[in-house]
Amino acid sequence: MQKINAEGAPKALGPYVSAIKTGNLLFCSGQTGINPDTNLVEANNVEGQTRQVMLNLKAVLASQGLSMHDIVKCNVYLSDMANFEKMNLVYGEMLEGHTPARTTVAVAGLPLNALVEIECVAEIG
Repeated sequence: MQKINAEGAPKALGPYVSAIKTGNLLFCSGQTGINPDTNLVEANNVEGQTRQVMLNLKAVLASQGLSMHDIVKCNVYLSDMANFEKMNLVYGEMLEGHTPARTTVAVAGLPLNALVEIECVAEIG
């Protein structure tokens, strides 16, 4: 098992890493819309936050030579299911036609009052 602290992704807010590589899988920790340059959630809408989340995941994947097309499963957490359609549009756009398995749930709250958090599992090789 290898711990990954990805360059270009936000620093962890607690005792966890950007991802864990084990076997041929990369387990990416949940990302919120934190801009890694400022350590702040700057976007105040779900579209902007989803775009930043996906850029953060892209940075974690790229640190291991992977792309969005290597994702096999995503879990999406929304603070309000009313934001599902808006999140879904940006999510789909950022995946560039790739359609991994996915679960989407509404949660009572997210770190830094974020509107969306997404985690994923990617296949290596």
